[in-house]
Amino acid sequence: MLSTNKNRLIEMLSAALAGLAQERGLGEPSAPRLERPKAVDHGDVACNIALQLAKAWKLNPRELAQALVERLQQQAGFNELIASCEIAGPGFINFRLSNAAKTAVVQEILSAGTHFGESVQAGESVPNAMIEFVSANPTGPLHVGHGRQAALGDALANLLATQGIKVHREFYYNDAGVQIANLALSVQARLQGLKPGDAKWPEQAYNGEYIAEIASAFKVSPEFKDDLEAIRQFAVAYLRNEQDIDLKTFGVKFDCYYLESSLYTDGSVAQIVGDLQSIGKTYESEGALWLKSTDDGDDKDRVMRKSDGSFTYFVPDVAYHTSKWNRGFQKVINVQGSDHHGTIARVRSGLQGVAQKRGWDIPKTYPDYVLHKMVTVMRHGEEVKISKRAGSYVTVRDLVEWSGGVTPEMTPEERELALQRGRDAVRFFLISRKADTEFVFDIDLALQQNDENPVFYVQYAHARINSILQQWGGQISDLANADLSLLQSKASDHLLRRLAEYPEVLTSAAEELAPHALAFYLRDLAGDFHTFYNADRVLVDDQNLKQARLALLLATRQVLQNGLKVLGVSAPIKM
Repeated sequence: MLSTNKNRLIEMLSAALAGLAQERGLGEPSAPRLERPKAVDHGDVACNIALQLAKAWKLNPRELAQALVERLQQQAGFNELIASCEIAGPGFINFRLSNAAKTAVVQEILSAGTHFGESVQAGESVPNAMIEFVSANPTGPLHVGHGRQAALGDALANLLATQGIKVHREFYYNDAGVQIANLALSVQARLQGLKPGDAKWPEQAYNGEYIAEIASAFKVSPEFKDDLEAIRQFAVAYLRNEQDIDLKTFGVKFDCYYLESSLYTDGSVAQIVGDLQSIGKTYESEGALWLKSTDDGDDKDRVMRKSDGSFTYFVPDVAYHTSKWNRGFQKVINVQGSDHHGTIARVRSGLQGVAQKRGWDIPKTYPDYVLHKMVTVMRHGEEVKISKRAGSYVTVRDLVEWSGGVTPEMTPEERELALQRGRDAVRFFLISRKADTEFVFDIDLALQQNDENPVFYVQYAHARINSILQQWGGQISDLANADLSLLQSKASDHLLRRLAEYPEVLTSAAEELAPHALAFYLRDLAGDFHTFYNADRVLVDDQNLKQARLALLLATRQVLQNGLKVLGVSAPIKM
């Protein structure tokens, strides 16, 4: 239901309630709320305010509902908005919108175009938010888990942007610590002629073919020298560039790449440790420094500085999030794997200590987290666990190329088209399930060009509408004046309802940090379009009816475009 129609009906209900309360000397009425009936046959929208107020007002709920309906029918403009209303069950009021109210969505979509569904924030200042996602260690290629983060994070950023929020995308590079040291040792071993399986191959070394690629590139580079620090710097830069290439292929861009190492060099880590010590948030035990995280609901206190003087990994995380708050990001969302669940309490606890020291009003739930579960890749009915290049896992690059059907024989143009198909499939698939559920990615399904492939199903709806409009061959601008009152079939009614839902779908998905809801919606919208197309012939002889149906298709194409863009998926004109 369009927000304009919804707001008008709520205003009318509120006026009817206020009038009834004044007339009968009743108490202050609650604000009425509207909901969509579970069964389409029950109407377009329902209200249960009579049930809510009946006890307090000591009235029979059905009688109260009847009194409200009578008052509503006396209000100016009610009959233009509502075709009929009935009282159902113990006191529900079911409303059926007028045809004019239903078809108004078409003109609204055509008028708003690419901005349809967006919400404009009231007030002078534009709220901002940061989404941190992917944040892969620069120790190897991006794996499918990073791909799920990239798809989720980018779609979330786009969703928030539709709600008038200025979004900052950030990638946190863990370029310090044991894993980076192991990376340097791995490349050094390759430079010495060793390979996985050799007796002197380091136990903690990375075994993928990409290590040999780094070693070969370093050997011919101007930076080449037999120095472990030089190897580390080159390897990190090499892999950062490789990850950037993969992210570009995946259609993801970041506003900032933040280095963990900078938190040590600029003194941030030392400063937050000092802050926490100064307010008694820490204590010494067994040669280690502990954070009193149990004070903030953690199940046990956590070691901050080990007996060897090194910091545990959550300490720079506290420093990093201190930086986020200090940079003005009061809304922060971290998209991470579910294995990070244990860090949430300790990071938030550390931040509360820093806030206490510095006089900051950081919410106890800061930052927000979207945790995703693992992705299992299936191909030819079997699980794929490794790729030759990575050695121990499937990479994002593998997934995109496999899903697009990329082959070595392709021309550059063919390869580019295949990569686009692969990117679309991977992004849509990885967004199409709730983040906290495990996901099975079926390569064979991604390659199918039929209705069983969800992204093909949605994109084909868009391409099919383009084909119909081309076959018609008229002027698109003429459809702005179409007589939409002619849209009276059951199939067109369902499609109109679905189109009107789009703004609320965006708002709800953004509030709940749930981009999968938009993927579900697009599949439903495509389904309603295909049903309409099969039920109501569009290019009929009746010119007025043809234009009305074409206008409905034009509006549907626009919403499909808008929704796919939010998910980062293309809307092809032909397939």
